Amino acid sequence: MLSQEDFRPVTLADRAFFERHYALYPQTHSDNTFTNMVCWNHFAQYQYAYVNGNVILASTILGVTRFRPPIGPRDPALMKALIRLAQDIGDNTPIVLIDPATAQWMRDLDPTLTLVPDRDHFEYVYRALDLAELPGKNYLKIRSQINKFRKNCRHTVEPITPANREEVMGFLVKWCEWKGCENDLVLAHEKEAVFYAIEHFAELPLRGLLIRVMSQVAAISLFERLNSDTALVHFEKGLPDCEGIYKAINAETAALLAGEVEYINRESDLGVGGLREAKQRYHPHHMVEVWSLKRDV
Repeated sequence: MLSQEDFRPVTLADRAFFERHYALYPQTHSDNTFTNMVCWNHFAQYQYAYVNGNVILASTILGVTRFRPPIGPRDPALMKALIRLAQDIGDNTPIVLIDPATAQWMRDLDPTLTLVPDRDHFEYVYRALDLAELPGKNYLKIRSQINKFRKNCRHTVEPITPANREEVMGFLVKWCEWKGCENDLVLAHEKEAVFYAIEHFAELPLRGLLIRVMSQVAAISLFERLNSDTALVHFEKGLPDCEGIYKAINAETAALLAGEVEYINRESDLGVGGLREAKQRYHPHHMVEVWSLKRDV
């Protein structure tokens, strides 16, 4: 019923298809977004199948293929076929990014399945107004750092547009030189993803902001509408010239989005200790929890 031959690569030409499908089945996790897939295709080799009104996503990283659960109407036969296919060709974690409701449905279909939470890929969702206004004592230190930035760094804020696109590309080159992208495999892949996003900015459902310090681009953010009440921040980059600039671009982005959405998804921490602490420091409203299917060994 389901085979590898049913899958084909995700490309820019598929944007309208995914927008139509996700309008019917809104997403909550960043990894399923069309923007994420095309920007990270060089690394994850995304593919999809469309079967019985369901989209099934797969990615192949370092030769290992993993699947996502079907996105569409519940179809027990299709789910069972996917589990068989995934276990045939996948590793010990053949299906990933399973939302809690789907995890429970899978357990109901087959109580012998081993499903475990994948904390490293839980995503942090904040109230947009909290990130914009930073109210109360919980945000006292962050407010202080932003105030210091505003006092010490003459800056302006503007949207990313075709007119400043080349300047943004130049900024990204400087950012990569500072971070040492060429000597860090993870950053090298991220560099390629964010460059792709800027190069194809007009072809993607992206918006962006930049901060100039002394007329030079010093920070950027790239974001989009995820669903009816949530925006998603895909990328956020800054140079070290002005202390607090990351907190400033975060706040400026939230201030723009707070009038449009209730929540902002700022993606996962991937299990990175310092990143986890930084994301928790902003006091998320809730997490987008995901589970993984584990093969019994």
